[in-house]
Amino acid sequence: MITMATKSVDDTRALAAEIAALAAPGDLIVLAGDLGTGKTAFAQGFARGLGVDEPVTSPAFVLVRTYEGRLPMIHLDVYRLEHMQELVDLGIAELLDEGAVTLVEWGDAVTPALPADFLEVRLEAGAAPDDRTITVRSVGPTWPPRARLLQEALTPWRT
Repeated sequence: MITMATKSVDDTRALAAEIAALAAPGDLIVLAGDLGTGKTAFAQGFARGLGVDEPVTSPAFVLVRTYEGRLPMIHLDVYRLEHMQELVDLGIAELLDEGAVTLVEWGDAVTPALPADFLEVRLEAGAAPDDRTITVRSVGPTWPPRARLLQEALTPWRT
């Protein structure tokens, strides 16, 4: 587990771009945190790190957005889902098999329906309005081989 601190939205986006630089096809990123803690800002920075040129917006009302970059990025927001079956009905298994990087906002609410191999990014509000504490935790076998590179990339924000 790595704990970091950011001081602005742009800082959070920059941190996310560093993680995106290490992303591989099929990676699953679970974004967790209360409303307004920066999950969409993180997704925007992650997309920038993948070379996505178009604006990244919250998929809260459409549930799924897809972006093209160095790797395709699928961005889901499951906040409005009321039942786990709705995630299955969205075709989560098929989405995860597309070789894209998938980011799931509010993903901690649906982890039982997700593969047990992901990077969890937890965002929490800090003391000042734009301060965030961000904790990154690897679950499963995909990210541990990249742990040293991840720690090096995130050094500027480590607490």
